[in-house]
Amino acid sequence: MTTSKSRDAFSIQRFLERWGVVVAFVLLFVASCLNQGFDFLNAENIRALLNSNAPVGILAVGMTLVIISAGIDLSVGSMVVLSAAVGLTAVNWLIGKEWGEASAVWLGVGTTLLVGLAAGSLNGALVVFGRIAPFIATLGGLAAYRSMALAIAEAGEIRSQSDALFRKFGREGIPLAWEVPGVEGAESTFRGLLNSGGKPLTLPYSIIVFFVVAIIAQWFLSRSRFGRHLIAVGANETAARYAGISVEWVRFRVYAVMGLLAGLAGFLQASRMNSVSTSGLGVAAELDAIAAVVIGGTSLRGGFGRVWGTVLGVLILGMITNMLTISGVSPYWQGAVKGAVIVLAVLVQRGSRA
Repeated sequence: MTTSKSRDAFSIQRFLERWGVVVAFVLLFVASCLNQGFDFLNAENIRALLNSNAPVGILAVGMTLVIISAGIDLSVGSMVVLSAAVGLTAVNWLIGKEWGEASAVWLGVGTTLLVGLAAGSLNGALVVFGRIAPFIATLGGLAAYRSMALAIAEAGEIRSQSDALFRKFGREGIPLAWEVPGVEGAESTFRGLLNSGGKPLTLPYSIIVFFVVAIIAQWFLSRSRFGRHLIAVGANETAARYAGISVEWVRFRVYAVMGLLAGLAGFLQASRMNSVSTSGLGVAAELDAIAAVVIGGTSLRGGFGRVWGTVLGVLILGMITNMLTISGVSPYWQGAVKGAVIVLAVLVQRGSRA
């Protein structure tokens, strides 16, 4: 006979499984406000927090779909650096051939995305058609893709030869303020959100891309036939086959989308830095992406996940890093904190789905 205490414990467990990420986000947000005061709520600080985590957020959105399908992708960081290295190399080569800057940059962007798509498709082919466990297939990609990027630049850095256009994507955005002309010889002023220098604050393109990707992915997951098939495949592959779902095609597309988003994240990071460090770009990105997904409540066994939860997970990780940095904690210990957060998130969701 079920006791009142056991029913209460079950109710709390179910509540944490469903809304734990929201509770954690609110608590961390309040803690950040108390720790940093109005500095944390400053629009410039919020913008910097979102901008620095936007590429990881894009990767986490793709990882959400992969994990819902009962898979995993350990190669996302290596796909980021490979796609960015090939794309920026293409930009420099075209500029060296006296192509126009706009043509060279846009072709380089397309190359970056195509390389990411190709790498993700290869992972999907190995998992689906090669019948290799996702952990092993993408572990091989983690080593191989970064090795290829290192070979392209001889383990060095690739710097953009574009005068201005390439770095605009990562450093500029939509202004959040407007100029008001002065009256009777007075200087013009700005209205809206301003930075510490009194200049108009901008909403970076990377933040816009992150939220657009998240909204589209959430819509596909909750409203489209593909989303329903994806959840069915992750929950019970055998039942999905009996229902007439092409399990192989669903899983292949998920890994291809993951690669495409890795290429997009690689482009945004390369544009922001105006260069690609083949030994540093994308390192441990898979850890951050998986952490955000798990914190967001997606089941590691597949069959259940929420993109909006992953977005909150990305913001939680960003706030944790921000608080550790402000508190003077060594960056060498931040990985340990992230690992502890992952384990805690799994323990919280260890109920009926984990």
